[in-house]
Amino acid sequence: MKKVGLILTAVLACLVLLGGCGKKTADADKDTTTNVKSSKKVTLDFWSFWGSGARREVIESIIKDYNESQDKVKIKYSYQPWGDIWTKSLSAITAGNPPDVIVQDINSVAQRADAKQATDITKYLDKGINKRFYSQLFKTTQYQNKTYGLPFNTDTQVIFYNKKIFKNAGLTDKDLPQTWSELDAVARTLDIKKDDTFTRIGFYPLWSLDTQVWALNADGGTSWFNDKNQVKIDTKNKRKALQWILDAQKYYGKKTINRLEAEFGSGVADPFLSGTVAMRAQNINYYTSIKENAPKDFEFGVIQLPEFQKGSGHKTWGGGFTLEVPTGAKHVKESVDFIKYLTSDKVQEKFGAASFDIMANKKANTNLINGKQLDETGQMIYKTADQAMSSTVLTPIPLSAPDYNNLVNEQIDAALLGQKSAKQALKDAQTAVENLVKQHK
Repeated sequence: MKKVGLILTAVLACLVLLGGCGKKTADADKDTTTNVKSSKKVTLDFWSFWGSGARREVIESIIKDYNESQDKVKIKYSYQPWGDIWTKSLSAITAGNPPDVIVQDINSVAQRADAKQATDITKYLDKGINKRFYSQLFKTTQYQNKTYGLPFNTDTQVIFYNKKIFKNAGLTDKDLPQTWSELDAVARTLDIKKDDTFTRIGFYPLWSLDTQVWALNADGGTSWFNDKNQVKIDTKNKRKALQWILDAQKYYGKKTINRLEAEFGSGVADPFLSGTVAMRAQNINYYTSIKENAPKDFEFGVIQLPEFQKGSGHKTWGGGFTLEVPTGAKHVKESVDFIKYLTSDKVQEKFGAASFDIMANKKANTNLINGKQLDETGQMIYKTADQAMSSTVLTPIPLSAPDYNNLVNEQIDAALLGQKSAKQALKDAQTAVENLVKQHK
């Protein structure tokens, strides 16, 4: 999910601008919501991008349970391909025939609320429903003190490590890195280099995580913007974070990094699963890939992201998705009732057990940790994720700078390509984003 935020930033910036364009209709986008008089049921069209595998199976099972649990509403599930779902939903909203419930990116709720693409559902919610969720997740659903959706699932970034490699190197649980300096020391212990070629890499920070995660980890949980939406890109600790990444790149060499990057995501050829990489930072549900592709004797553990320095906190990044009622939906109350069902304890527990997503509902995660639905390894991972959620930072996209990530990434890429120093890259990024904010004001 980490990459989701970066992809969606550009897409969502375009969607907000397109929201005011002329109406557009297409038969493929027409809503099939009807009030079926013969059955006296309201049909709700529910859109998501879960089109295959465990997520498709479990959401269809959940919908079946809901349809059979009452006789007033029928949920029709509409799969929309990833990447298409948000542009299609905007077209449907503009045309006045949107879906009734849709899965949306959690870090861009305010954008849709401000652009009048999402419905204020505050009056339909039970008092205290916010207590179901991790506080930072529910906070992202708020715009001008109103609620525009409910959190569904989330993620958090951790480090997976190969237990056998650690053991063979003489490292025990006491040696698991808790700070960046310890992470470097352990990585050097696990590195294997023959002549000029690394045959094993201890740890490289940009495999699956981007600079933003390490920057906020180093800066006490403050990302490119602080809580007051002030630009905080060029700070002392963020410079140190980017320099640390550049040092790691120089140490391993671009050829080695590029070679292994090409192998990540290729199932059984995954360098972490093959033992070529000893530690890998990843979203917690990387476990699903391990279960599918790892050798039978593969042993691994999970730890939180190490602290920048002792006492600074194991800060990490999270994303995820919300359930929203698009503007113009005809059956808001019924739609919100379905959303409340999808975020209830048992339903969230069922989805989490099948998908291995970290659910927005705290109690559901606790039940998965302590219940019998998961094996010992699964419970361990959920427990680590639950602990990490207290240090997990979300990064809602500021209304004043919807496409700021492009400007930041351009400068960071320049540093990684050796065109700029860490100091100069972040200074230029700070200036570029500040100018963007001024333009929007």
